[in-house]
Parts: sequence; C-alpha cells; structure tokens
Amino acid sequence: MRPRRTVPLLLVPLALALTAPPALAAPAPARPAAPPPGECSDEPRDLPIWRFVDYREMRRELTRIERASRGRVDVDVVGRSNRGRAIHTATVGHGPKVFLVTSEIHGNEKTGTTALLRILKWLGTSDSPEARRVRREITFVAVPKINPDGAELDRRGNDNAWAEVQKDFPQLAGRPPAWNYLDGRLQGDDYTKRPGFDLNRDFNPDLDYRPKAEDVPGSPDRPGWFLNPESQVLRDVYKRLRARKGKVDVYVDLHHQGACVREDVKNRLLDVAVDYPPLPDKFFEPGGKYVPYARTYAKTYSKQLAISAFRGIEDRGYIGARYPHAPTRDLPGQARSSMALIGTGTVLFEVRGQTQTMGHRQAERFTRAVTAGLVRMLGDVSTGRVRTIDPDSFESLPGTREDAAARAFRHEHDLE
Repeated sequence: MRPRRTVPLLLVPLALALTAPPALAAPAPARPAAPPPGECSDEPRDLPIWRFVDYREMRRELTRIERASRGRVDVDVVGRSNRGRAIHTATVGHGPKVFLVTSEIHGNEKTGTTALLRILKWLGTSDSPEARRVRREITFVAVPKINPDGAELDRRGNDNAWAEVQKDFPQLAGRPPAWNYLDGRLQGDDYTKRPGFDLNRDFNPDLDYRPKAEDVPGSPDRPGWFLNPESQVLRDVYKRLRARKGKVDVYVDLHHQGACVREDVKNRLLDVAVDYPPLPDKFFEPGGKYVPYARTYAKTYSKQLAISAFRGIEDRGYIGARYPHAPTRDLPGQARSSMALIGTGTVLFEVRGQTQTMGHRQAERFTRAVTAGLVRMLGDVSTGRVRTIDPDSFESLPGTREDAAARAFRHEHDLE
C-alpha cells in the first residue's frame, strides 16, 4: 500500500488555487513551463500522494463551496459506496443542457477531483459574464470521487468481493466472477485479500438491466451489469437527470494513463489526451449488434466535444492529444460508451501518469490542464459553438506514442 496522507487540511496551494476562477473568466496566464526533463517509468512504486484531496477533505470543501455560493451550488448525497462512504453530486446552474462529470472512477487517478472543485467554486461564486452564461445555459453536475473506497485505498478498483455481489444478486450463485473482477495483483496493488472491480466496465445502455446468470462472466466486448453500488449510483443519477431534464447532453469521465506517453508530432511528454467512445462503426451497420442504437449513438457530438476539450488544453499552453483508440476497440461496458449509445455526447480525459508511477508529481500542472479543457467545453456548449466544430478534424489532432512495454502492459490489462 502506498503511503497515506498525514496532512489533515486542504493544502495551501490548493486553497489558493480554489480562490481564483479558472481560465474562462480569468486573464490569460503566462504559458506554463514545460514538464521537467528526466526519466519516466511505468514501474509501480511507493510514491507520495498527499497533495491530492482525500475523501474527508473533499467533503469539507464541497460544504464550503455550497455555503459560499449562497444557494447556487447544491450538494447532495446520492448514494453510498460498498463500504458505506457517501457519494455526492454537486449541481450548479439551471440551464436546459445537462453536463455531467465524474472523477476517480479509478481510485488512483486523482487530478479530476481537484479540477471539479475549482470549477464548482468558480461557477458557484463568480458573477462574470462567462459564469452567468454557463449557469443560465447549463445544468452542471459533478460527481467527484465516484469510487471513494478505491480512492481511499489509492488503487484502481473498488472494495467489493464476489461473495458480496452474489449476496446482493442471488441469481448469480454458482457463477464465476465477472471478467472485470480484480483478485490478483495489478499496478502494484494486491487485491488477493481485498478484491474489487474495475467499475468502468460495469455499465449497460439498458438502464433498467438486472444481472442475469447467463451474462456472467461476460467479456470486454459485451455490456456490464450494474453489479456494484457505485455504478448503480451513477446510473441512478443519470436516470434522474433524464427524467427531470429530458436528456443528459454531455458526460465527461476524468482518468489517468501511463506515465511515459508522448504526443507524436513533437515527441513531447503529454499532459492530457482526449477520446470519444470506443465502439466500432461496423457494429452499427445492418446486422450489427449496435443497430438498435444507430439513431441515438452520439459519435459526432462526442468528437466535437473532444475537440473542444483539446483546444482548451492547448490554448492554455498544455500538451494535448488524441487518446489511442483502435477502430476495432469495443468496450460497451464503459460508462462513456453506454451513455453515448443512448444519446449522450461523451468524452474521456486521460492525464499522464497515475499515483503508482508519478505520485503527486506535476499534480498542479495536470489539474490546470484538465480544468482548462473542461472550462473550454462549458464555454462551447453554453454558446452552441461546439456544434460548429468539424467532427472529422478529430483525426487530425496529434496522436500519442508510448514505448512498446507500456503499450503491451496497457493492452494486456485493459487499462483505461
């Protein structure tokens, strides 16, 4: 287990950053310094993580933001994790366009939570024309730390044993564990005594789906099952938003990737890569398995949103790229894939490095890059500019490159 934090309060650099509005409403800052040169490694190590916001600090900061916003930000407990930790939404704005964002669905991928807190503070307290427009046009819903158990354990998976799942779903008695069950070693973490799931494979475009014995163990190219309390919470948040607003327009899932990934134009170490859903086009053709979703699949809008995010990242001086997404990659059990099939434009953010490979090194830089991408998206969605973006230009964005060992490890373990 990597070192736990010893600092009980929000750190001064984070607190100071939260007092300033993000890039959309602020004067353009000086371009950030390039990442420091030196060796990078994807080898898991014990590294410090105390600059990241832990669960208790996040709850305290959400309360403070809600109070400071004087009614603009509404924080709710919308469910609980498998170990009983509250899962929160923070909602600001009342516009017709719903913009939903999650962080830490993988508990060792942490910059997204801080970025969400900064955006919530800005939208909740700023009277700038930009903030007012976003609140008027968008209902912004953040779900920070959707996997709080994994976040506190500083690991990818949640904390849930297959026996517990079978107790919740007796119809699965005698069935082998789902394919995304983690009970060995992964990314330097030992799941043998405290197993869990990769939650980002537990989703299904049928929001009323109930687990069936014949669907388990499943496979990466088939939908998930909503086996875990955390994925059930996100599903229920999504369903309530659709019932109240008619549609969830945008979903963004904030992640991290390998530590040594470079963009392929200038061979620079990356800050953030973006992507649209990994669902092969051939399966939307007659006879394909996704034909029932051919009219609702939001591929075009997802590409437009991803380009908007990339522009925000690059315009603020950070290094963006396309996330590596093979045309044959088929992951319908991801939250972003399931939501895209039923009409939501979805974008993946992949920050370079995870806690086991970089600790909190460059955490501030990466958090600012994520914030820049999200704020640009909010601006483009609120004004409608996003719909004018050429979706085919996504393929002209810089790609990514990583060494052969890192690429093989990512594919072997299906890491995203």
